[in-house]
Order: sequence, then C-alpha cells, then structure tokens
Amino acid sequence: MTPLRIVFMGTSELACASLAELRLAPFANVLAVVTQPDRPKGRDLRLQPSPVKQLAQQSGLPVLQPERAGSPEFLAQLRRLQPDLITVAAYGQILPQAMLDLPRLGCVNVHASLLPKYRGAAPIQRAILNDERETGVTIMRMDAGLDTGPILTQDATPIQPADDAQSLHDRLARMGAKLLVRTIPDYAAGKITPQPQPAQGASYARKLAKEDGHLDWQQPARALWNRIRAFKPWPGAFTFLPGQPKKRLLKIWEAEVLESPASQPGVLEQADKTGITVGCGAGALRILALQLEGGKRLGPQEFLSGHPLQAGDKLG
Repeated sequence: MTPLRIVFMGTSELACASLAELRLAPFANVLAVVTQPDRPKGRDLRLQPSPVKQLAQQSGLPVLQPERAGSPEFLAQLRRLQPDLITVAAYGQILPQAMLDLPRLGCVNVHASLLPKYRGAAPIQRAILNDERETGVTIMRMDAGLDTGPILTQDATPIQPADDAQSLHDRLARMGAKLLVRTIPDYAAGKITPQPQPAQGASYARKLAKEDGHLDWQQPARALWNRIRAFKPWPGAFTFLPGQPKKRLLKIWEAEVLESPASQPGVLEQADKTGITVGCGAGALRILALQLEGGKRLGPQEFLSGHPLQAGDKLG
C-alpha cells in the first residue's frame, strides 16, 4: 500500500513509544510531530521540551508547537500538510471538530484504559487506586467528547501486586504502541468497524493533584497500599511526622499490607530494627521505603538510625 500521510500528536512520555513504533512502520509517512510548547520546569524554571519533542528531534522529524491546537493558523498549517490520518497519544488538549474532520481517515487516539472506564487524564493511577484486577489500552476514533469516541481495538493486561503507576505506565505505553501499528493498516483498509462505547461502566479519571497523595490512616490498609502504588512517582504518597515547631512531611514509597485485628489508625505499632508498622482503619501497613522531606529515600533501619521513632507515635 502507499504509505499513509500521518501527523502525530503527543506530549508526555506515554506517547513516545507510539511515535517510536509509528516512525518505523512501513505503512506510515510521518509528516510532522505536534506537541505542547516548551514549559518552564525545575528550580530555575528553564524552558524544557516535551519528551515527544526530544524524540522527534532525535528522529529528524519536523516539530510543530501551537499554543492552541484549535487556532485558525495551526489548522491552516495542518491543511497544507494534507494528512490521511492524525494519531494522538497523551497530547494534553481537546481537539476541535474542525481538526477531527480534517484528515480523510479522521483522528485516532491511544488511551491507557479499557474504555469506557477511566476516560480523562489519569486512567493508570485510578485503575490501581480503585483496586482493579486488570486494565489495558484502547485505540479509538476520536470525536468531540473527552475519550468518548468509538472503539477500534483493545488489549488488556493484569495489574500485578508488584505494579505501581510507573511500571504500569511503561507497560501500557508499549502495549498501546504495538496495538496502534497493528490497528492502523486494517482501519485504513476498512477492515475494522468502529464500535460505539457502551454507556454502562463509563467513568472519569480526573487529573491528579498533589494533595491526593495525603494518606488518611482511617482507611483500610489495602486502600492505602493501593494509594502508595498509584501515586508513585507523582504526586507521591505522604503523611506527617509529629514535631516542633511544625510537623514534618514524610513520603511513603513502598509498603505491604499486614493483618492487624486491633489497630489504632495512624499510630506506630512498631518502630525498631525489624521494621516500621502503622495501624490503619482495618489492618496495618509495614513501611518498606520512606523519605523525610529534604532527605534521601531510605529503608526502615537506615531511617530510624537518623530519625528515632517509637511505638505509640502518631502519623497524620
């Protein structure tokens, strides 16, 4: 077949795997890569290119960075490229109908959930947080809604106890990329009929906020364990150590669930060389890796040697 003229749109790390696969696919002629403008980051607030921009530049692909994807100037630029298809993965803006209608094959999106579950910005974290046993990726034809377009293909994966948001992100990025390059040729040839998303089971995964990581020790141990896994690496799960003149923020990076019949929520049941255990609303958590604000990530023994704690101390 004649290579399809494709514009790729993506910004975050999740999209890089899809771009990497697409630029090597024999059916694809990637005309340009569209990504968000460089944003200030770090303590010095220097402008930083997106991960997708960095990959595109390394690959010698033209890069476009409109402030608004729906601006008339950018839409005119896209029309001049005459793409057959626009592929989107973690771009970060809702596309206007004028753009969705521009390519003859429309716009297809890689989404990191089994739609209609977890539409929106944080599907990976919400799947872990809600104790899902599996998740996956969906390739859909985009419409004007937020991740509401008809489904082309899907692929599922179990969520393992060892998974956190970072490991699951990386696996879903690879799965989405492989599924995208398997789907596009059949879709372009008319072999795939887009299927409307069922109304039943639809849910929304809102964007994360830093405060989401604050651990409420009244919750069951398993719910807190899921929160620690879901918010690693960002925003990170945290609590506070008692102290004067103010409490000290303590990040919890790894933990395991323990059965504890008579726990006091937030109270240290154990803080010695054998480990740090905290009571929860049901059960308890044994903390395996933690970090005091401004300090290093440590195991329990290393932490206690520099920051003495004792049974009965309460976290908040």
